Amino acid sequence: MDTKYEFKQPGDERIVYVRSVAADELPEDIQGQLGDVKTLYAVHNTAGERLALVKDRELAFVLARQNDFAPVTVH
Repeated sequence: MDTKYEFKQPGDERIVYVRSVAADELPEDIQGQLGDVKTLYAVHNTAGERLALVKDRELAFVLARQNDFAPVTVH
């Protein structure tokens, strides 16, 4: 069978980016809720919009996968 199939459909982007965020880069109201946490992990969509902010990297990946996204690390 030599029929080509386009797996990715337009508008069907399911990649999210996970990056570390220093607590002192966040707004003061969020910093006030962190206690002694120095680093968090943000999950962003392909447009750069922050979708979630979580305590550790593993949780960021689990959260993405539970919502049918493919997480990728960004430096």
